[in-house]
Amino acid sequence: MASVEIRNLRKHFGDLHAVDGVDLSIRDGEFLVLLGSSGSGKTTLLRMIAGLERPTSGEIDIGGERVDGDVPPRARGIAMVFQSYALYPHRTVFQNIAFPLEAVRTPRARIEEKVRWAAEMFSISRYLDRYPRQLSGGERQRVALCRALVRDPKVFLLDEPLANLDAKLRNTARDDLKRLQRRIQTTTVYVTHDQVEAMGLGDRIVVMERGKVRQVGTPQDVYEDPVDTFVATFVGQPPMNLLDLRDPSLPPGTLLGFRPEHFLPRSGFGLGEDVRSFRFSVRRVEYLGSDRYVYGSVSESGAPGAPGAPDATVIAKLPGTVALAIPEGEIHEFAVPRRALRYFDAATGLRRRL
Repeated sequence: MASVEIRNLRKHFGDLHAVDGVDLSIRDGEFLVLLGSSGSGKTTLLRMIAGLERPTSGEIDIGGERVDGDVPPRARGIAMVFQSYALYPHRTVFQNIAFPLEAVRTPRARIEEKVRWAAEMFSISRYLDRYPRQLSGGERQRVALCRALVRDPKVFLLDEPLANLDAKLRNTARDDLKRLQRRIQTTTVYVTHDQVEAMGLGDRIVVMERGKVRQVGTPQDVYEDPVDTFVATFVGQPPMNLLDLRDPSLPPGTLLGFRPEHFLPRSGFGLGEDVRSFRFSVRRVEYLGSDRYVYGSVSESGAPGAPGAPDATVIAKLPGTVALAIPEGEIHEFAVPRRALRYFDAATGLRRRL
């Protein structure tokens, strides 16, 4: 196990600043998730930690040792699992898992012991004589993880390893990964664009955009206390509602934010009196089984017209199991508990503490 320290790390491809001044401290034994859309810099950052990309500038320490110079991947104490799994098609499962041990001339008895130990941990012992083409996507993913595990790495680096699995397999694989990491306590850096993976797996999440870190925090911190409007609207499905209010009680240029699940009918949900009320003009209702999304626009309760842009859509996320009569085209009284309100600077997007 090892901590990872990243200081002012940059990677430029010509005029493109793929990673632009990143500072991170990854704790020993932590499961850290790099979350961002395509082009955010998360994979480039992972590849620099692995030694597959050389930084333009900055420093990387793994276990207290500087590695950002000419230290090759094999000498960094890392094991990386790619989205493609990169298995050898002409080798059996046993041979694929054993390959990194054979490459460093590990004694045969030790190879046999470690391969069978890893295969047992991932419940693929019965597949050791098969070839990758004979396995499902989930089984191939487990083989790739076994191959990484037998190296006894200081740090696991996982680049969207579940992206090729269907939704049901991803759920199972997430559980497998989390249980494994808790068991072996190896520092893990995991790249994904999937919010569900990030929220479900990470001890902390690093939200990235255009090569920069926007926020680092626990899943709860990032979701409930976003530092800016980018994080507020990037993390969460549906995203946070943002209203440009004309409210004299707030500083000029203040955006009001609240999560869709906090925007509820004024009566029947036990909201109490410490709320901010709105008149909600319903345009469309979606029933999604466990949830019901209600789309519309709002005005302040008792005030004419909308408080912001007339085309701005507000979303309410209600339990699908609750029987509610919310006809489309009608106006309803909705409210948000004041404790759930968040405020942002309209010009900079940064969070305001009011």
